[in-house]
Amino acid sequence: MDLLNTLVDKGLRRELPTREEALAVLATSDDELLDVVAAAGKVRRQWFGRRVKLNYLVNLKSGLCPEDCSYCSQRLGSTAGILKYTWLKPEEASQAAAAGVAGGAKRVCLVASGRGPTDRDVDRVGKTIAAIKEQNEGVEVCACLGLLSDGQAERLRDAGADAYNHNLNTSEATYGQITKTHTYADRVDTVQKAHGAGLSACSGLIAGMGESDEDLVDVVFSLRELDADSVPVNFLIPFEGTPLAKEWNLTPQRCLRILAMARFVCPDVEVRLAGGREVHLRSMQPLALHVVNSIFLGDYLTSEGQAGQADLDMIADAGFEVEGAGTTTLPAHRSDVAAAATGGGCGSNGGASVCGSGAGAASADDAPAAGCGSACGGCSGHADAAQPPVPVQAEAGGVRPELVAVRRRGAGTDIAPNA
Repeated sequence: MDLLNTLVDKGLRRELPTREEALAVLATSDDELLDVVAAAGKVRRQWFGRRVKLNYLVNLKSGLCPEDCSYCSQRLGSTAGILKYTWLKPEEASQAAAAGVAGGAKRVCLVASGRGPTDRDVDRVGKTIAAIKEQNEGVEVCACLGLLSDGQAERLRDAGADAYNHNLNTSEATYGQITKTHTYADRVDTVQKAHGAGLSACSGLIAGMGESDEDLVDVVFSLRELDADSVPVNFLIPFEGTPLAKEWNLTPQRCLRILAMARFVCPDVEVRLAGGREVHLRSMQPLALHVVNSIFLGDYLTSEGQAGQADLDMIADAGFEVEGAGTTTLPAHRSDVAAAATGGGCGSNGGASVCGSGAGAASADDAPAAGCGSACGGCSGHADAAQPPVPVQAEAGGVRPELVAVRRRGAGTDIAPNA
C-alpha cells in the first residue's frame, strides 16, 4: 500500500506527513487494519524498540469540580456516582504511588482539578512530590493541576516535578462545544508555560466525543507543533450523569486507526494509550502495543482499569517488555534536548492525561479553583453554562454502560489499589 510505505519512510526520518495522508489513515478499511498497525509498528520499533513504559495515576482529590467540560465525571453538574474526597496528605499520596511503582510503573502522575492551582496548592503538591521521591528512588513525577499562572511551572520544577500534563483534548474549532468555562488558547498557554520552565510537556487528546476525522488530525498536528514529549490518547468513557453519556461511537478498529495516525504524525514521542482502552479496545488491546509505547497501569481517576497483573501479562504475551527505571524513554535526539533544558532533569519524558477535582474544602485555599486543566477518558471532563449539542448514539456498538466501572479502591479509600 503506497500510503503506508510513504508514512513509514517519513516516520523513520521524523518527517511530518501531510494532512491528507493523516486523514487517509483514518479512512482505511477494516480489511486494511492489520497493515496499518504493522506500518505504525515499524515506526514505533525504530524509536522505542519493544519497550512499554508504565505510568500510574494518583487522584489527589476527587469530585465536585466547578468547570464544565462535557466529558468529565467530576464536572459541574455531574451526577455520576464517583468517589468524592479532598486533598490527600503527602504520606497518603506517597503510599498510593508506591503501589504503582511496585507494579512496575516508572512514572507517577499526580492529578487534581480546578481551573488552576493556588500558590498553597503548589506548595502542597511540592511536599507530595518530595514524599514520593524520598520513598521511591528514581521515580518520575508528572503534575496535572490545571491552568498555570506565571511562575508556577518553575516552582513545580524546583519542587522536583519532571513533567506537566495539560491536554488539548480536541481541535480548536470544536473546543467551544465541549467546554465553556475556559478556552483552547488557555490550554495551549499552559503547555507552553510548562515547556518554557523546562518541564517535560505532556499533552494529548480525547477521541470519541463526536468529533470528525478533521478534528482528530487538527489536534494531533497541534500537539506536534507544541513539541509535546508525551501524547496521551484517551478514548471517552461515557459516564452516566454526564452530557456525553450516550456518546458511544468508537469501535476497536477506529481506536487503532486513531493511535496509528498519532504515531505517524508524532513518530519519536511517547504515544500513550490512556483512559478508555479497556472500554473501547477490549480484547484488541494487545494490538495497540504495536503502535504505542506507553500505557497507564491499573485504575484511572474515577474509573477502574483492568487488573494490574493483567496489564503485565498482556505486555509479556504480546512479546513486549516493561521499560526499566534505568532506561531513557525518548530517543537520544529528544532526551538530550530535554536534559539540557532542565539541567539534567527527566530524560524519559511523559505525563498523565487526566483530571481530578476538589471537594469538601475547609477554607478558600482548599476550595477547588475552577476546573480541570487536563482530562482523561477515565475521568471524563466538564459542561453546563451552554450545553453542547445532544450527542448522537453511534450505530456501531451502541450504548454499553456495563463497561464503565466506577473506581471504588485505591486513593481516597481503605481498599488496596489495583496495581
